[in-house]
Amino acid sequence: MKRIQDARLYGIVDLGYVTAENVEHMTDRLCAGGVDVLQLRAKRMGKPEIERLARLMLPITRGHGVPLVINDHLEIAAAVGSEGVHVGQDDDAVAKARAVVGPECFVGKSTHSLAQAVAAQAEGADYIGFGPLYATGTKPDYVPIGLEDVAEVHRRVALPIFCIGGVNAERLDEIVAAGARRVVVVSAFLMAGDVEGEVRKLRGRLMNDE
Repeated sequence: MKRIQDARLYGIVDLGYVTAENVEHMTDRLCAGGVDVLQLRAKRMGKPEIERLARLMLPITRGHGVPLVINDHLEIAAAVGSEGVHVGQDDDAVAKARAVVGPECFVGKSTHSLAQAVAAQAEGADYIGFGPLYATGTKPDYVPIGLEDVAEVHRRVALPIFCIGGVNAERLDEIVAAGARRVVVVSAFLMAGDVEGEVRKLRGRLMNDE
């Protein structure tokens, strides 16, 4: 099983883009392509269905040695025994998340500014998402923060920092040039004609930028 500290490419199975019937296939293609960590995000779905999908994903992700992260739902992460859980700025604190999921499950937190990133580190998060860098259909209500603070957040935060929000192959070079080492890709993977090939291609470029 890959450690979150070693992960570079973070994928998300977002039920805004993927039908429930296609979750298993998408999970397998993303893992086969080379994502290092994979999140299940289902904002408008009931908890029983999210738990059902998580249980379908787990054998696939574990078969590939890829940690599975559950977005928002601490009780589901605890019930299925996922490797990670992710909370937003408006969700539960990291300490509460740890109390629910236990010490074996890592906890990530969304941050949308330098101050929030520093605070998440102080709060004890295991990694942070930093963004959205660009306007994104995944979270249309969020104002993009741009690339200006990417280098500074890497200087001030020692945690793994996953830059998120509108990340795709066309923008990868400028994101890396701004100082990013890890990225989250959502729609660019989920809407690709060849999902596995798109993941493999972007991963190769990300790893070559070391």
